[in-house]
Amino acid sequence: MLKALLDNTATDRADQTRHAYNAAFEELGLSWHWDSATYARLQADGRDAVRTYLETEQSHLLRAYEADFLVEAIEAARARCHASRTSNRASLAPCASWSGSSLAPAGSRNTKNSAPAQRYSPTALQT
Repeated sequence: MLKALLDNTATDRADQTRHAYNAAFEELGLSWHWDSATYARLQADGRDAVRTYLETEQSHLLRAYEADFLVEAIEAARARCHASRTSNRASLAPCASWSGSSLAPAGSRNTKNSAPAQRYSPTALQT
């Protein structure tokens, strides 16, 4: 009985974290979605789950962004979303919906005859 309760608690925590990641992806304009199987597979990599997913499944983003910048942005958004979700458990909606925006600044998309887009790093956020 106690083992079942502990297993359910661990599963609930994992689901809450996974949902917070999915909300963070939406907040940041990323079209990613981690289902239970993907999240479980990535957790085998421990703390580096986001980096592993980025490098193996979304490596094209590394042409425009530093990996550390993306990981930090995602983790910060996940923490905000997780805090929002735990403070207001009644709502299953993402903490913010910025789906219309993306990490790339307006006008930075690479076109056929334009220069490559600037790469962004964590120091780019400091003013």
